[in-house]
Amino acid sequence: MEEPLRRIRALHTVSTITVYQAYSHEIGLPAVRDGRFPAAWKPDRMTWIKPSFMWMMYRSGWGMKEGQETVLAVEITREGFEWALQHACLSRYERGLHPDRATWQRDLKHAPARVQWDPERDLHLRPLPHRSLQLGLSGEASARYADEWIVSIKHVTPLATEIYALVRDGELDSAARLLPQEQEYPASAELLTRLCPDRQSGHMNRSGFGGGSMR
Repeated sequence: MEEPLRRIRALHTVSTITVYQAYSHEIGLPAVRDGRFPAAWKPDRMTWIKPSFMWMMYRSGWGMKEGQETVLAVEITREGFEWALQHACLSRYERGLHPDRATWQRDLKHAPARVQWDPERDLHLRPLPHRSLQLGLSGEASARYADEWIVSIKHVTPLATEIYALVRDGELDSAARLLPQEQEYPASAELLTRLCPDRQSGHMNRSGFGGGSMR
């Protein structure tokens, strides 16, 4: 089946969803140890969470970029994740989705969360035709994320290193088998109506969200 242009792919359970972030050891290792972010983590700065493991690999260079050496799998509540989506604004103006640019700018300024749809990545970190969600959290959303939504924090840099070694050696099938088995997240169309440029019903299944209960 043809992959929809935009949909949320993630590890999720009936009550949680896993997102990824990468930090320096100063922040990442205490977070893994304590199950919460340390004082060095600044709640007043925007933080981006990524349901896509491969997009995190692209962003962090398999956990080898400076300041991103500790890759975290952060399991958060679905209630919190969906609160962020409900209060989010698209990070770019989309004609036809927003009434006008001024309205979008006002909404973006006051929204505690913002959404970007960026090209998903393959094992060689090359862009794919379909896009995955990134969710930026600031203000109230960032505070809720750190203080209320986190269920667990796991250190997945060793997994990233193992997968990258297999890719480097040309063992792509073995590398793919180690990837987190991300599946379509069951968000309602109503939840993401304001966040998908392809909201028109005639384009939903072909170039927008997937079918079923998805966007």
